[in-house]
Amino acid sequence: MTFVSTKILVVVALGVAGAAWDVSKRRVPNALTFGATGLAFLCLAMHDGPAGLLTSVLGWTTGLVLFFPLFALGGMGGGDVKLLAAFGAWLGPVDAMWAAIWASLIGGGLALAVAVLHGSLGQAFRNVGSLIGVWRTMGLCPVPGLTLADARGVRLAYAVPIAAGAMVALWTA
Repeated sequence: MTFVSTKILVVVALGVAGAAWDVSKRRVPNALTFGATGLAFLCLAMHDGPAGLLTSVLGWTTGLVLFFPLFALGGMGGGDVKLLAAFGAWLGPVDAMWAAIWASLIGGGLALAVAVLHGSLGQAFRNVGSLIGVWRTMGLCPVPGLTLADARGVRLAYAVPIAAGAMVALWTA
């Protein structure tokens, strides 16, 4: 098995496991994200030496930095952030960025679909309007009533679009 096919296999397995866990348990476990990250650091270091390890660390950092603000604002769980970081460790910094872009686009589409299916599209748009209004006047901060901690509506298992985004990034690289 080549390194590229191993990388594909691990990214797909990580995506399936992360998405399935999030859908069924509403969380992404540290053992999965940190285990996948450690394995990426080891495999890329063994395959490409110090340059491979650096690429993996930069990819992990990119994934972490891109979604951490959403976590800090209360709009995303920490497991989702660590999942994107784990994908970044395998994909490298450029593809981690693309994975985040694709995950955001796919996640936005899924969020709209879920809102339509649950009859809450109007409320979703009112919530976005409230966020924008608060952020324009007070700056970026968590908005009470609109964070994961106090969400009342339907929630999207965001590991699903993160996994899909990582796979799209992998195949378009």
